[in-house]
Amino acid sequence: MLTNHHTHSFFSDGKAHPREYAELAVEKGFGILGFTEHSPLPFENGFSFKPERKEEYLLLMDSLKREYSGRLAVYTGFEVDFVRGMSQDFSAIEKEYNPDYLIGSVHLVNSPSGRNLWFIDGPAAEIYDAGLKEYFHGDIRKAVTAYYQQVNQMLETQRFDIIGHLDKIKMHNRGRYFSEDETWYKNLVNETLLLVREKGVIAEVNTRGIYKKRSDTTYPGLGILKQLKTMNIPVMVNSDAHLPGEIDGAYFEAFKLLVEAGIGETVFFTGTKHEFTSIPLVFTPFMSRGK
Repeated sequence: MLTNHHTHSFFSDGKAHPREYAELAVEKGFGILGFTEHSPLPFENGFSFKPERKEEYLLLMDSLKREYSGRLAVYTGFEVDFVRGMSQDFSAIEKEYNPDYLIGSVHLVNSPSGRNLWFIDGPAAEIYDAGLKEYFHGDIRKAVTAYYQQVNQMLETQRFDIIGHLDKIKMHNRGRYFSEDETWYKNLVNETLLLVREKGVIAEVNTRGIYKKRSDTTYPGLGILKQLKTMNIPVMVNSDAHLPGEIDGAYFEAFKLLVEAGIGETVFFTGTKHEFTSIPLVFTPFMSRGK
């Protein structure tokens, strides 16, 4: 069964109406499509959900769930951005919107002074580079450590179901500043994975970097996937789609990596709040390449 639990529509930073995604998901044979708009943030930005659209959004999602019943399971989650000292507690999102499930992610890293945010995402590597220089004085080890410490704080203080693109910090690195084989980096990753296992969180295998040509592999890549297998941490493949045509983007490559890592199953949402179950991974060369 094809599933995508990580989708952004024009209610956050996606580019299309939710129905357009659902129509294509049915056409492509998906069983599950979950919408996860970026959670509201207390400062002006162009990517997060606007609270004043709450009623419109929830009414539409309820309508789509009924409209596609029997053809496609449509779910409503949130990708909750964790920004230390700024973002809402995840429980507030839970109370306000009653989501089916939550993805926890870090896109904005608190600077050491606490006065600025380092944006590690988006298409412009120049923004990543400028923040590294201005906020961390070019010290990549200090900057990457700050990222993983923030991810760890999210795991320790918030309740959520899925950790989004847990090594997203590598996206604009592209081998320029650090190697994922360096001991200090591996130690940071190991600390985070231990927390993921302890908290019972699902690890997302995010394909967006591949089909947007910002990464040569998924978030996380093969090395971490092998660790997830060894540590018995459940995984799910998501495309982090911002356009309807991206709902199965690079799925072929992702499932191939899972097979190489020895992972034999993925998980999906059952339809009961915050409950997931596993399904055997069936990989064939006929699966969509999602370019």
